[in-house]
Amino acid sequence: MTLIPITTTILICWVIFITTWERLSPYRKGLPVFREGFWVDLVWYTLIQSYVLKIVIFDYIIAPLQHGIAWQGFAFFKSWSIAEQVLFFLITHDLYIYLFHRLQHSSKILWRTHEAHHSGKEVDFLAGSRSHALEIIINQTVEFAPIVIMGAHPEVIPIKAMLDAMFGMFIHANINVKLGKLKYIFNSPELHLWHHANYREVFHANFSTKFALWDYLFGTVYDPGFKPGNQPENWGLYYDYPKDYFLQHAFSVKRFDEKGLLKYKWFKHYHNLRPALIIVMKKLLRLNKNAIIIKMRKRAPQPELIDNNEGENLISCNK
Repeated sequence: MTLIPITTTILICWVIFITTWERLSPYRKGLPVFREGFWVDLVWYTLIQSYVLKIVIFDYIIAPLQHGIAWQGFAFFKSWSIAEQVLFFLITHDLYIYLFHRLQHSSKILWRTHEAHHSGKEVDFLAGSRSHALEIIINQTVEFAPIVIMGAHPEVIPIKAMLDAMFGMFIHANINVKLGKLKYIFNSPELHLWHHANYREVFHANFSTKFALWDYLFGTVYDPGFKPGNQPENWGLYYDYPKDYFLQHAFSVKRFDEKGLLKYKWFKHYHNLRPALIIVMKKLLRLNKNAIIIKMRKRAPQPELIDNNEGENLISCNK
C-alpha cells in the first residue's frame, strides 16, 4: 500500500471521528449536520477547488519554479529523518500562517482574500475549507514550494497535507473540548471558534492554526472562559455576504448588492438555482431543521458585537 491511500484512509477515519464527536459533545447545541453553506463548502471548496488548485500550484507554479532554480537542496537537510522534516515544516509554516493571517486582518486588500473564511454563521469541521482561491494559492505555494526546493523526502508532502487537513477540521469542529495546559501549545476549537465570532475583541486575536503558542507568545490570545453565543449575529461577518461560490469570489473584487441584482432576469434565475437544489436535497434526505437555542453563560466581561459602522475601521487597525 502506497502512502497516498494510507493518508486518505486516515483522513476518512478522522472525518468519521470528528463528525461523531460533534454529535456527542457539541460546542453549539442544535447545529444541523447539513447547515447553511454545507454543500458549497463540500462540493465547491473541498472537492472542486482543492482539486483544481492542486494542479495549478504544483504543476504551474512550483514545478516551473523548481526547474528555474535548478537547485538540489541542502545536503544536511536530506540527512534528516522524515519525521524531523515534517516537524520542521509544520513549525515554520505555522509561524508563517500566523503572521500572514494577522496581516490579512490588518489590510483592507488582503482581507478581501480572507473574508470568505469568516462568512459562515454556523461553523463546523467543514467550515475551514471555505477559503478564497487566491488565499489558497498564496499559502500553499509558500507551504509546499520550500519542501520541494529544499529537497525534502517526497513523503513529507502527503504527510504534512494530511496533518494540515486534520488540524483544520479539528479547530473548526463544533465540539466542546478543553485541552487544559496543552492549550498553551496546541490550538483547539476552544480558542479558534472565538476567532470566527463577530466581536471586536477577536477580530485581532486567536490567529494560530496548529500551535496556539504563537498567540500566547505575541500577545494576541483571547480566551474569556465562556462561549460567543448561539445567535446568528454572534458569528461570521458583520455585513451581508454572498452565499454562492462564484459570487463570493466576485464580491472580493467588486462590492455589490446581491438583492439589487435580482432585477436582472439572468441573475434571478442563477440566484434561485442553488436554493432550489438545496430544497430538493433536503426533501430527499428528510433533514430535521429544528434547532435548540441555548443561553450564554456569563463568566467574564461581555464582548462587543461588530456593527456595520465600525467594521471597516477594524480592518485598517492592528492591535
